[in-house]
Amino acid sequence: MRDDMLDRLIEKLNLTQKVRLLTGFTTWRTAGEETIGLRPMVFSDGPAGVRGEAWDERRTSALLPSASALGASWDEQLLRDLGGLLASEAIRRDVDVVLAPNLNMHRTPLGGRHFECYSEDPELTARTGAALIRGIQEQGIAATAKHFVANDSETDRLHADVRMDDRTLREVYLAPFEAAVHAGVWLVMAGYNSVAGTTMTAHPLLSEPLKGEWGFDGVAVSDWAAVRTTEGPARATLDLAMPGPRSPWAQHLVQAVDDGLVPESAIDDKVRRLLRLADRVGALQGPRRRPVLRTNPTRQLLRRAVAAGTVLVRNEGVLPLDLGALPTVAVIGEHAASPRVQGGGSAGVFPFAVVTPLDGIRAHLRGRGRVVYAPGPSLTVPPPPLDTDRCTDPRSKEPGVLLRCLDAEGRELSAERRLSGRQLEPDLPPGAHTVEISTLLRPRTTGMWTFGIGGFGRMTLGVDGNPVLDDTYPCETDDPAIVHVAPPLHTARTHLVKDRTVHLVARRELVPGTGRATVVVAAPPERDPAGALAEAVETARDADAVIVVVGSTEHSETEGYDRTDLSLGHQQDDLVRAVAAANPRTVAVVNSGGPVELPWRDDVGALLLTWFPGQEAGAGLADVLFGRSEPGGRLPTTWAASLADAPVTHTGPVDGRLDYTEGLHIGYRAWLREERRPAYWFGHGLGYTTWEYVRVDAPAHTEAGAPFTLRVTLRNTGKRPGREVVQVYMARPGSSVERPARWLAGYASVRADPEHAVTAEVTVAPRALRHWSCEHGAWRTEPGEFRLMVGRSAGAMEWQAPLHVSAVEKHGAA
Repeated sequence: MRDDMLDRLIEKLNLTQKVRLLTGFTTWRTAGEETIGLRPMVFSDGPAGVRGEAWDERRTSALLPSASALGASWDEQLLRDLGGLLASEAIRRDVDVVLAPNLNMHRTPLGGRHFECYSEDPELTARTGAALIRGIQEQGIAATAKHFVANDSETDRLHADVRMDDRTLREVYLAPFEAAVHAGVWLVMAGYNSVAGTTMTAHPLLSEPLKGEWGFDGVAVSDWAAVRTTEGPARATLDLAMPGPRSPWAQHLVQAVDDGLVPESAIDDKVRRLLRLADRVGALQGPRRRPVLRTNPTRQLLRRAVAAGTVLVRNEGVLPLDLGALPTVAVIGEHAASPRVQGGGSAGVFPFAVVTPLDGIRAHLRGRGRVVYAPGPSLTVPPPPLDTDRCTDPRSKEPGVLLRCLDAEGRELSAERRLSGRQLEPDLPPGAHTVEISTLLRPRTTGMWTFGIGGFGRMTLGVDGNPVLDDTYPCETDDPAIVHVAPPLHTARTHLVKDRTVHLVARRELVPGTGRATVVVAAPPERDPAGALAEAVETARDADAVIVVVGSTEHSETEGYDRTDLSLGHQQDDLVRAVAAANPRTVAVVNSGGPVELPWRDDVGALLLTWFPGQEAGAGLADVLFGRSEPGGRLPTTWAASLADAPVTHTGPVDGRLDYTEGLHIGYRAWLREERRPAYWFGHGLGYTTWEYVRVDAPAHTEAGAPFTLRVTLRNTGKRPGREVVQVYMARPGSSVERPARWLAGYASVRADPEHAVTAEVTVAPRALRHWSCEHGAWRTEPGEFRLMVGRSAGAMEWQAPLHVSAVEKHGAA
């Protein structure tokens, strides 16, 4: 719809009506306006899947691999396909806006939310995010580039003031957002944090470069509850304050305009952008879309995505496993039966179903070989929420729990059977005072069980009428991820007898301002560590091949908290060492969202990094293990041998301020500058074949501001078809400005059959040669001699040659 048509709609609205549109009507909806034919628009979290408007375990969603897994694919067509899947899921849920992608950077391996971000490199992040955006918006669903900008740590994330020089801001942290705008993204989300002393919802960056220089014509939306004042965000060109209905804008923005603190023309621009978004998603004088039929079945696409993002970093001739030579396969580790398929926090969804690694391996070997499983020592983690596998609703006698809301006198106001002890948004009828979750639990083992309840205020928990918890727990945070998604657990232990059913009742009294999330958990006694380890070793020793799965936990990688170390814990490390010593044909599988320490990495026969693989985790992993698919991934982050080696590790603000003192040098750039060698370089990854780099055809000269293309000829020298990711890096010896030792300038993937040659064409955009001049406030290209390099990772160059860059340049955007 043309702007003049939008302006005619705006003319029909008074100031109160306009302002009403600029604050959420509910947590996930904007306001509608019948006067102009505008229906509400529905938002949903989206990086891992489209949850919809409610946390309801009965409403399942397709669960994608984590963003770190998708970044590891280096595959823009796959991202586009997955964007289409997200759009289809949004249409199925009557959702208009998907809050994805997350374009923040893997600045340090300790970032707690890096599973939701693509990589440590601005070029890879930019291209990956742009591909997902295109896939989502091709079906008329809006994508959202978030969190603008420098929201790269979780420690004090609501208030941290990030400081860096303008060049670092432009070249590293803003670059993926600029690419998102060039890809046509319809929303950009302003983060909670501040940059250079100004909170992002009120930051001048929303005006310049976002809306001015870059030409962003969409909606700048706040992160949820990030708007804390009225005039600053309104003057700074933020367009939409979420959620609603209460916000500083809802209460005071009309008065601010009447008082001359905010011009009404600014309000009109915000409304114009909101109506433009509504027109794009079909919310303005148009019917809702109907679900589309996908040409690629969802599960097949998600299964392919698992293999595409799996990174093989070591293989001593063990993989792929030969199905015809495996009478017995041992599967070891708790993560094999209970993998982490998604990260913790606000982006979580309830998947249709989860294929575990154990499930996937059993399916591949069914009728061909025997699978034996040993969990190994228990992981020392908080217990999981109650579920249908072991719990029964005491009223209906169906699997699950009974969720009740009670008034202040304890009278029942509502009751329903639910499928989980994790109830984040229980419906509260008028007069609700207490949330109660009860169940009949039948223990499968005798011993000291651990029970717990999460939430705030007064909480009680009883087992067969005997109180095990009764206390008041104040809320000491305003972080919505903690208050509404992951409230702290409080636990106690009591003795249970195998098969003797107990009645568990947990209550949480509701306190204003502390949310309503109530989580009830239970866990059996931990296994004897020595006995469990001995059982795993014996199981491995007697097998023809071993697959041991280890990983992080929901409590070590999650929104709201940065990590304090990279260790998987001594029990998991000891398990891998012991199993590998018992059987040299051991494949270690690492189930984590980001880098972890692997002190046993040289002890195993093969090592796969699978990230958080989504609902088809086990199916995709089995495809890789048994050679049905090649491990297609390349590392999107550099992995340190130990945390002490990592160059950039500070995540916590000092006196509220977080200085990015490393400047341009994050990830592999920092490792190269400090001349350190990691365990695995950015870009590293093996396949099931070998490659010879035969020839590189590259220009010796180019003009500043012009793209150029390298043609890299490779030959598949192995015995299997395969995929190679050709990576082009650049350097500028003797530069007059500070630069990384080398930086990623472009990449392309190729496939070839055995003994066949193929040519990869890698086009390098002008931005790869430019730097931001703080002196001129503009992009500049330094003339002279650069170095072109072709490599398999940031630490393994196969070819290099000089490239002379002339001084001719048209200044402008990168």
